[in-house]
Amino acid sequence: MEAIDTARVDSACGGDQDAFRDLVEGHSRKVFALAYRITGNEHDAEEVVQETFLKVHRKLGRFQGRSRFSTWLHRIAVNCAYDFLRRGRRHREGRQEPPPGAAACDGDWTSERPSAEQLLLSQEVSERVRTALSLLSPLERAAFVLRHFEGLSSREIADRLGIGQSAAKHAVFRAVQKLRQRLSPYAGGLS
Repeated sequence: MEAIDTARVDSACGGDQDAFRDLVEGHSRKVFALAYRITGNEHDAEEVVQETFLKVHRKLGRFQGRSRFSTWLHRIAVNCAYDFLRRGRRHREGRQEPPPGAAACDGDWTSERPSAEQLLLSQEVSERVRTALSLLSPLERAAFVLRHFEGLSSREIADRLGIGQSAAKHAVFRAVQKLRQRLSPYAGGLS
């Protein structure tokens, strides 16, 4: 995949709009899922995806190939989502169900077909997690998502957010503490 991306980047830098469209189509789902996890809102995530690919288009000539294209794109997407949250332009249009593949919390049920009660509980847990995530600061939310949804190390989080490694660790720690505090009454009811 990376060799294909490299060829497409080279072609797009040469003015081939089809190559750039192929890059967008090849990566837009992952960028959307990441943006959705950080913003918590489908409309906001779509706006972040648009902003991300506009920046990529403008800066594509600066891509030096020292990292994979997907890594470079991911960093731009994280920064766009983080900036979006910092600007406070979040839409309060009510909670939306996450799109496939972007759920904040998927139930791990033992049966193949969950009961109506299990589905309701799964929706309730997902909603509580989304609500708790929405109450974190933009830095805490971005750091938490990168660590626990994207599986990045503290060093990678620091690089993506443009902060020091200790600040990245601290942001993840604060996010976990706040989420634990906000979700503990509910977790106690599940036991």
